[in-house]
Amino acid sequence: MKQILLVVFVLINYSSVFSQTETDIQLAQHYYSNGEFDKAAGYYEKIYNATPTKVYFNRYLECLVQIKDFKTAEKTIKKQIANNKTDLELKVILGQFYDDTNEPTKAKKAYEDIVENVGNNPSVIIQTYQAFAAKGKFDYAKLTLDKGRKVANYYPFNFQYADYYALTGNKTEMVREYLDYVETQPTMYESIQLAMNQRMKLSSSEEPDFILLKEALLLKAQKSNSNLVFSEMIVWLFVQSKNFGGAYTQVVALDKRTSNDGFRVQDLGLICLENKDYTSARKCFNYVMNLGENGPIYFEALKSLLNTRYVELTTNRAYSQTEIDATLLDYENAIVKTGKSRQSVTIIIEYAHILAFYANKAEKSIEVLTNLMQTPGLTDIQKAQLKMQLADVHVLGGDIWEASLLYMQIDTDFKFESIGEEAKFKNARVFYFDGEFDFAQGQLNVLKEATSRLIANDAMQLSVFITDNFGLDSNYTVMTWFANAELLIEQHKYPEAFQLFDSIQLNFPFHSLADEILFRKAKANEMQGNWEKALDYYEDLLKFHGQDILADDALFRMADINDNVLLNKEKALEFYRRLAIDYKGSLFSAEARKRIRVLRGDKNIEGEDDEL
Repeated sequence: MKQILLVVFVLINYSSVFSQTETDIQLAQHYYSNGEFDKAAGYYEKIYNATPTKVYFNRYLECLVQIKDFKTAEKTIKKQIANNKTDLELKVILGQFYDDTNEPTKAKKAYEDIVENVGNNPSVIIQTYQAFAAKGKFDYAKLTLDKGRKVANYYPFNFQYADYYALTGNKTEMVREYLDYVETQPTMYESIQLAMNQRMKLSSSEEPDFILLKEALLLKAQKSNSNLVFSEMIVWLFVQSKNFGGAYTQVVALDKRTSNDGFRVQDLGLICLENKDYTSARKCFNYVMNLGENGPIYFEALKSLLNTRYVELTTNRAYSQTEIDATLLDYENAIVKTGKSRQSVTIIIEYAHILAFYANKAEKSIEVLTNLMQTPGLTDIQKAQLKMQLADVHVLGGDIWEASLLYMQIDTDFKFESIGEEAKFKNARVFYFDGEFDFAQGQLNVLKEATSRLIANDAMQLSVFITDNFGLDSNYTVMTWFANAELLIEQHKYPEAFQLFDSIQLNFPFHSLADEILFRKAKANEMQGNWEKALDYYEDLLKFHGQDILADDALFRMADINDNVLLNKEKALEFYRRLAIDYKGSLFSAEARKRIRVLRGDKNIEGEDDEL
């Protein structure tokens, strides 16, 4: 019984103490926030004596300084140092305290004692340097590093010296330290590149930082016994400024010097392709191919070269019949070299796509794809990709139910994979095109939970579109016309599609589909490469339907066309800003902000930034 009473007493006493401590903390914070530092100091003293953590120490010390109780403040700092001998920042805080209280002699002695007793442990030296640098005591930070290099000369302090020079604005010495470190530790070059990219403006070859680093790298690279890493870094530097021509010259020289069989040049080509510099990409892939068909990545380069043509053709859509014929000939020559096998499936699918959608040869495309389906050794996923392309071509040719059959086969075989979800979505669109809106919507509702975010969003949009516009008799007529017009666009029958759209506007002038019609006309012009006409339709949509659901879509398309097709970066920036400011709730808002930062050359591309 006595033991039980003792436990109860202890618990009650602990609860009382804990409650009192909580009250003291709340009162201390209240007085501190209100600037009543004399009252706050009393509570923080009590809390600090009970729980001498760094947080309460800092608050208590600040209160003491505010009420000018410097004697107690000094004692408190020294007490904290005595209890935390390895915390170097506290010793720097003591020196800073003497500085702030106009005792420069004491401050100087405190700082010199820190440097004098730093020892020869590199970890301690670096911590001491960081403590000085954090307080802006750069002279003592440098003295610490200088001593470190003497007493621990086996350890490279280049990173810390580079940091010091960056903080004090001496980029020439900063670069020298970084490159000296790379010379002794070449495996660290990626970390060095990242550090320099964060501290230097390298996005333009006109920037002083770019010129400084380029000259320093060239001096290192031109030495007779130089490490190859400097040549690698020169290529990297040109890529930062998107000077892919300069990067190509450097990487070819490096490839020849190292007998690298074109691997580096191939990698650069892929970077050029990603950045839409198709001319430089082709140069890279052609270089690799010219090394000979026996090269280890000859066919890799061949596929990349063809893919460059494909991407340029399908993205810019600025092409002539002569260019299409030349592209097809390149594909045909490549197929002769590679033969029909599982390794050449990607090439042949691209070839069939160009035949059907750009060369107006749908029947030949179907023949090519059907024959390839019979090739032994194809994987199940390759067969599905072929079926998908074949179905798309059938839609183009008007045989939508043959297409539907193929889409259903893919959906059945890959029900829980992205290609199966894509097939289900395309099949739902087939029924939508044919006016079977209820069945289409049933399929789309399933896809709202698709693992592919893109498919889920597309399914959601089409489902909402059907819900909003399908119901009454007049709506059914309009929806049927509209869906038929969308099918005609899929089949590249643009005049017929536009005629149906115009019929809707003529017969139902106040119908809610008016903004959708403008949007579809704009997209149809994009498909034909009529960028200015597309922009006009988007402009009309914003003018007459600026508050409707498609306004932010139209604005984003206008920005994207100017950004990536017309290369009018100033206009693109204007549209992205309008989108980010006027349509804050848009799904495109985050992407617009990211692109604004890219166009402005901001360092932190992913960060938040409301100053537009």
